[in-house]
Amino acid sequence: MRYGFTTGSCAAAAAKAAAYMLLTGRRKTEISIETPKGIPFHAKLLDIHLGEQEASCAVEKDGGDDPDITTGAWIYAKVSYQKGQGKKKNGTQEILIDGGTGVGRVTRPGLDQPILNAAINQVPRKMITKEVMEVCRTTDYEGNLMVEISVPEGEKLSGQTFNPRLGIVGGISILGTSGIVEPMSSQALLNTIQVELRQRKALGFDYVAVSPGNYGLEFMKKTYGYDLDRSVKSSNFIGETIDMAVELGFKKMLLTGHIGKLIKVAGGIMNTHSREADCRMELLAAFSIKEDVKACTIKKILECAVTEEAIPILKESGKLQQIMDRIAEKICYYMEYRAKGRMKTDCILYANEFGTLAQSREAEKWFTLLEQEQVQ
Repeated sequence: MRYGFTTGSCAAAAAKAAAYMLLTGRRKTEISIETPKGIPFHAKLLDIHLGEQEASCAVEKDGGDDPDITTGAWIYAKVSYQKGQGKKKNGTQEILIDGGTGVGRVTRPGLDQPILNAAINQVPRKMITKEVMEVCRTTDYEGNLMVEISVPEGEKLSGQTFNPRLGIVGGISILGTSGIVEPMSSQALLNTIQVELRQRKALGFDYVAVSPGNYGLEFMKKTYGYDLDRSVKSSNFIGETIDMAVELGFKKMLLTGHIGKLIKVAGGIMNTHSREADCRMELLAAFSIKEDVKACTIKKILECAVTEEAIPILKESGKLQQIMDRIAEKICYYMEYRAKGRMKTDCILYANEFGTLAQSREAEKWFTLLEQEQVQ
C-alpha cells in the first residue's frame, strides 16, 4: 500500500519554499524536505505568489492509500519579514509560526498547544522551523521571519473531524509525528504487529513492551531514558496484540500509553479507536464515583472534551492519585482477562502536561529489564 505525507510535512515544505522565494527573489516550482521518519518528501508547489515583503505557495496533501479526509486539500504557507528585519531578537533569530484561514485555534486545555494558539502541533512546528532556518543559513539571512499556515478548505473539512468536539474551532489541525501517513489497513497493521512480535520472540525474549503509538514510545524515552526501539506499536489493537502475544508464548507485557487511550482499556474496551468506542469521560466519571468524588466535580468531568482537561479537576478534588491507581489496576485486570491468565501484565499511564499518572505495582521491575536489554 502507498504511504502519504502529513499536513505537517506539507506545511513544512510550503514554508521552506516560500522562505526560499522571499529571501532569493526567485520562483521555485518544487521543493524537497526530509521527514522525521527519514523519508524524503518531494513536493510540487502550487499557486505561487512572490512579492517584496512576502511570498506564498501551496502543497497539495496526498494521504496515500489512507482514507484521509484532508487528501486533496491545499496547505498554504506565507512567509513574511517581521518588523526589525535583519535584526535578531535578544540575539536569537526567531521564526514565528501562526495559523491563518482554515487552521483551527485551540479554545480548551489539555491539547498539544495552549489555549488561543493555532492548532499546529509541536512536531510540525519543529519541522517548519528547521526547514525555514535551513533556508536562512544558505542565504545568509539572520533576521526574523513570520510563517502563516492556512488551508482554504479547512473550516469545511473540520466538520468531519473531532476538532469541534475537542474545542478546536475554525479549521483543521496541522498534525503528524513521523511526517508520513501510513495506510490504515487493519489487516496490514495486524500483520505488522504479528511480525514484530515474532521477531522479538525469535530473539529469545518472553516479555514485550507495547505502546499504541509514537507518543508512548517518546514518553518512555523522555521520562525514563528508555529507548523502546525493540518494543511493539499496537496502534488501537490492544486486544489482538494480547491474543498474538499469548499465542506466541510471551509471559509478560508492559502497556504504556496516554490516559485518553488506556482509560478505554480500563472499561474492557480492547480496540481504542474512537469509531469503535468513545466513553472516556464516562469511565473517568465512574472511577471518580468509586472514590467518592463530589457530584458537582463529576459533572465537570463529564463536560470535559479530553481527559487532559479533566486531570486538574481531579487533582483539585484531592483524589487524582487514588483514581489513577484504580484505573491502572483495572487496565491490568482486563488485559489479563483477555489473556485468559496466561500472561502477566503491567501498565504505565501518562498525560502530556502532567507526566506519569500511575503505574501498576510491578511496573518498576520493567525498568531493570529494559535497561539490561539496551546494553546488550
